[in-house]
Amino acid sequence: MPEFTGVSHIELTVRDADRSGAWYERVLGMTRLDIPDEYRTPGVAARIANLIHPRTGLNINLMQHEAGDEAVFSELHVGLDHLALAVESREELESWVRHLDDCAVEHSPISDMPYGAVVVFRDPDNIQLELFALVSGFRL
Repeated sequence: MPEFTGVSHIELTVRDADRSGAWYERVLGMTRLDIPDEYRTPGVAARIANLIHPRTGLNINLMQHEAGDEAVFSELHVGLDHLALAVESREELESWVRHLDDCAVEHSPISDMPYGAVVVFRDPDNIQLELFALVSGFRL
């Protein structure tokens, strides 16, 4: 079987690329990339906020399609259910809870499970995001 080497990028459809881009910068510490026109995808009629996470290199592109609608995201439709971001430990999750509170972002309490702990929250378009800490040494 051929192999792939990792995740190149994630593209999420949003209603307002600038608003969502600012949120991802403020809440998740992403950095906006200024992409020259010659690197834009031909034929894609969308305003795009290109973001990168400086430490991990995770690239998220927020797509505001010209033909898009104003509906909020629902994981009950076919497509993305949620995006889970890994954190090192439960203690790091506790730091994230304080940060989310400081940013006035609604979130779940930390939920502990035998395999890890998670905090759930949503972006401005209702896309579910999670911060997940796998229990050290956990294996299936």
